[in-house]
Amino acid sequence: MANILIVDDDAMVRTSMAAIIGHAGHFADLAASLKEGLALVEEGRYDVIFLDVWMPDGNGLEAIPKFRTTPGHPEIIIMTGLGDPDGAELAIKSGAWDYIEKGASVKELNLSLTRALQYREQKEAKKPRLALKKEDIIGNSPAINQCLDLMAQAASADSNVLITGETGTGKELFARAIHNNSARAEGNFVVVDCTALPETLVESMLFGHERGAFTGADRPTEGLVRHAHGGTLFLDEIGELPIGLQKVFLRVLQEHRFRPIGSKKELHSDFRLICATNRNLEDMAKEGGFREDLLFRVQTISIHLPPLRDRKDDIREIALHHLNKTCKLSGEPIKGFSPDFFETLCFYNWPGNVRELLNTLDKVMADAFDEPTLFPRHLPTNIRAQAVRRQVKGAPPPPVETPGREPFRPKPMQQFMDEMKAHYLTDLMAWADHDVRQACSVSGLSRSHLYQLLKKFNISSQGT
Repeated sequence: MANILIVDDDAMVRTSMAAIIGHAGHFADLAASLKEGLALVEEGRYDVIFLDVWMPDGNGLEAIPKFRTTPGHPEIIIMTGLGDPDGAELAIKSGAWDYIEKGASVKELNLSLTRALQYREQKEAKKPRLALKKEDIIGNSPAINQCLDLMAQAASADSNVLITGETGTGKELFARAIHNNSARAEGNFVVVDCTALPETLVESMLFGHERGAFTGADRPTEGLVRHAHGGTLFLDEIGELPIGLQKVFLRVLQEHRFRPIGSKKELHSDFRLICATNRNLEDMAKEGGFREDLLFRVQTISIHLPPLRDRKDDIREIALHHLNKTCKLSGEPIKGFSPDFFETLCFYNWPGNVRELLNTLDKVMADAFDEPTLFPRHLPTNIRAQAVRRQVKGAPPPPVETPGREPFRPKPMQQFMDEMKAHYLTDLMAWADHDVRQACSVSGLSRSHLYQLLKKFNISSQGT
């Protein structure tokens, strides 16, 4: 018997779904809003969540990550009244198990639910993994734990891995940890910084060359690809790899064979490839800046590292680990911290992510090397200024003027959302010539929900 949560603002849908789930032998809880649903998953453990897209307090697709990172890590099945290919793609990319249109047969609903529950059962039945060597990967937030699970999966396989994320999120740390936890740990971990490859020497650096292959080649040189034989080849910022070299490297990746410059014979290299980038390779591929066939090859396993602003629960642990490590290395006494020191760190958005945090802490230690306790005063001015700005509740700023638009005047978000809904419903009914059936078809709203909204905003369902 599984615990299922149904999040839908249509009472009729909630009731009928609960009946289907109860008939299948499972227990169902009901929520009429995203806020109510999130409150329930924080208190209890659910196996599967049926989630509507258009909710009165937000978009269900945008809420998928919030539901997925709750304690039970439930599977999400999106339900929608109006099929949308873009929405379906976004749902799957956001971690949803399935995407079902309302009106699907009971058989389809039960099949999707059964498969989701079978998947969870198999996943939970797996033998616990050995303790990972995490290097300096610090944190225990749901966001970073998901990445660690993927890291363990990558370490146990020998597939190509693509690690994405903003600058400073720790992509190379994860790459090294995958290598050090894999069967190739005894082999070399060879780093290739694609942003620093000189265009005239890039092939020589990767594939090596024979003596006399070009001016200045006075002795044969082994390339980085060969040096990674039996180990891991890490291409950092692969999005910067020249387009001409991408075709050459694709063949090397397929065959694991290459020819050094000036050589007549090919060499073999048994390397495992891990790549990292802070760019969107899919967008680059669409624009012709990155080969699509190479993208397919490098992203067998994909790990996206979250920015530090999305894992602020980890800031204190990261800071403590780094500061204590620094004190031990320098032979200084472990420092104390005022509570507001960490609060100030958490108020800052950290555009440079973990790397910026660590650099900031190094500066703090240098400035306060002989002081036993760290206070916010020891932090850079821009970090303290942002913290103060967020803490102070002053008068609202003047309206923001945007050419061609009405000036923006701050108001409660719910009031703004209600005004937008009223405008939408008025235009919708006018467009549909007050045909309720046609309005429901276009908007994706159920008839009962549409009538409920029209009544709420005092909009007539009849033409004049």
